[in-house]
Amino acid sequence: MNFRFPVIVIDEDFRSENISGSGIRDLAEAISSHGFEVVGYTSYVDLSAFAQQASRASCFILSIDDEEFGTGTPEEVEKALMELRTFVKEVRKRNADIPIFLYGETRTTRHVPNDVLRELHGFIHMFEDTPEFVAKHIIREAKKYLDALAPPFFNALMDYASDGSYSWHCPGHSGGVAFLKSPVGQMFHQFFGENMLRADVCNAVDELGQLLDHTGPVAQSEQNAARIFSCDHLFFVTNGTSTSNKMVWHSVVAPGDIVVVDRNCHKSILHSIIMTGAVPVFLMPTRNHYGIIGPIPKSEFSPEAIAKKIAANPFARNAKNKKPRILTITQSTYDGILYNVEEIKQELGSTIDTLHFDEAWLPHASFHDFYKNMHAIGKDRPRSEETVVFATQSTHKLLAGLSQASQILVQNAEKRSLDTHRFNESYLMHSSTSPQYAIIASCDVAAAMMEPPGGTALVEESLLEAIEFRRAMRKVDAEYGDDDWWFKVWGPDELPEEGLGTRDNWTLHATDSWHGFGAIESGFNILDPIKATIITPGLNLHGQFDEHGMPAAIVSKYLAEHGIIIEKTGLYSFFIMFTIGITKGRWNSMVTELQQFKDDYDQNQPIWRVMPEFAAKHPRYEKVGLRDLCQQIHNIYRKYDVAKVTTEMYLSTIETAMTPADAWAKMAHREIERVSIDDIEGRVTAMLVTPYPPGIPLMVPGERFNKTIINYLQFTRAFNSAFPGFETDVHGLVRELVDGEVKYFIDVVKE
Repeated sequence: MNFRFPVIVIDEDFRSENISGSGIRDLAEAISSHGFEVVGYTSYVDLSAFAQQASRASCFILSIDDEEFGTGTPEEVEKALMELRTFVKEVRKRNADIPIFLYGETRTTRHVPNDVLRELHGFIHMFEDTPEFVAKHIIREAKKYLDALAPPFFNALMDYASDGSYSWHCPGHSGGVAFLKSPVGQMFHQFFGENMLRADVCNAVDELGQLLDHTGPVAQSEQNAARIFSCDHLFFVTNGTSTSNKMVWHSVVAPGDIVVVDRNCHKSILHSIIMTGAVPVFLMPTRNHYGIIGPIPKSEFSPEAIAKKIAANPFARNAKNKKPRILTITQSTYDGILYNVEEIKQELGSTIDTLHFDEAWLPHASFHDFYKNMHAIGKDRPRSEETVVFATQSTHKLLAGLSQASQILVQNAEKRSLDTHRFNESYLMHSSTSPQYAIIASCDVAAAMMEPPGGTALVEESLLEAIEFRRAMRKVDAEYGDDDWWFKVWGPDELPEEGLGTRDNWTLHATDSWHGFGAIESGFNILDPIKATIITPGLNLHGQFDEHGMPAAIVSKYLAEHGIIIEKTGLYSFFIMFTIGITKGRWNSMVTELQQFKDDYDQNQPIWRVMPEFAAKHPRYEKVGLRDLCQQIHNIYRKYDVAKVTTEMYLSTIETAMTPADAWAKMAHREIERVSIDDIEGRVTAMLVTPYPPGIPLMVPGERFNKTIINYLQFTRAFNSAFPGFETDVHGLVRELVDGEVKYFIDVVKE
């Protein structure tokens, strides 16, 4: 299989008509004759920029002759050496293995500092050997480097896809051949390509190993990933972290077990509670009036506080075993709040059987000291005496995995190790017997990409880009001045002047006014800089509305029509992430498009002009001005005081009437009824009720509706009726057309 990894030559004489230029071109021609592409550059102007090509090259060849080292004055030589040192440093910061060769006509290793020499794969003295001989030496090292790049499973999959074997097994497209028999199939084949379809195989291919019993190249890759992520065991999962969470839970939780859960957990955890028949005891996070989920106060993690919650829960206090089977914490929250995991382990390590950290949004943390102790499992981290620690991570969210790529990390306890055979029974329960091998390969490659130093450099770049974006937004704000408005990025009041700064710059303190979470424990939490929540004008941190406002739903739709898709949109905030794939071009485009939005808002441009696709779908808005539409939605938000309602509904006291599993059984047995939202106060929900945003379940099956939650549902009805196209989505809320009118219902347990 051919890949494009050219040999990079940097020589001032590469295109010159002199003896030096002739020599390097002869070498380039000899390398090319062996099938390697050669790319030549003639300037040392920006070696750090060249160094970033280390991900695309097979090796570097650098000239250190007189032209590059100056005419010989000490100052010029020192400058040239500094450029060389910078280049090597930048390359090795990202890539420890790519070959680097120096060559010269008059200079030798005597002229090169030791810290540079030790990073080299060879020194070429021009004209002493033939170009063909030197080319073979270079090509040997380049091939050795390229052959070692692919991790085990991806390497085996490439070999299988390229060996031309006839396929008699599933899937039925037989390596893509079936698609070629139909016009639309031809289109599909051309779009996705031969390699992807040849690599789409079933688990009958012995040479690729088995995901379901973790053998062969799959096992080798999982072991390699476990080494990279510094854990005792690591399992690839091909159907998302929702499934990873269920695998962990079903391996340790049984009916009637008490479980301690973050109230604002992902719905997959609540599904796990229903499926296992567990009795949940919830830890309550803080929230601010922007709708941003804050941390669970540290006091909630004490064994005494958890014991009180168990005693207050009628289903938990009657359980045979009062020791919780599992604690699941969302680490990080959607908006980037992290906990000090070591403090949680020290507090609860001996009182809870299993600790589980849902790190769907945190797989990058293992690879940078900024996150020390703020993620579940890592290098040189202390072990609990008896408590096994799990972390579930979405490699597809912040690393380079394909959608649904996930992994489960395990840290054994001092006295108890994971029984991998028993765990695999739960793994099999939730795994497809036909896993997508491209997803497995992306898990394999995503882990290999994070091998230090490359992974560390990738994470650092993400952090620095995120902070530079914040600086750029503040610079725009400062230039507009106090008499004008601009978007703000939620976060600490002060940013480091340069670079990343210290972690204290991002630590949440009780005295901070910026976060709005109240008197939380200082130092227990930090904000991950790569998660950026942009605040739109119209609402302050105390939930008070300004006279004019700019709801984020309109900003998000505007940005979407200008090629920028937002991760999550709230009332007056929207959320973006600086993954390892984000570039300066992307975040600078965000800044410029927000400025364009401001200009269009100030001029009250008609919707048909600034959002033509939206106007075509919803003609009622086409002649409305952008500023006018913002004000109309802002007014209904103000009327219903929706910022405080959406905060209070998550913090309100909700009565538990039955266990989630029992309520689900009522639904399965059709012992439920569909009731208008105006008549559900005190009724018991049979469904998860999940408002989007933020996509965090508000109610769990078995809980009673209170007035605060009903107020929110009634607001949803009024808002959706007034502003089609901007509908608030609430999973569990049923909309039906009754006598020509849209009515809203909830499925509740029959009384």
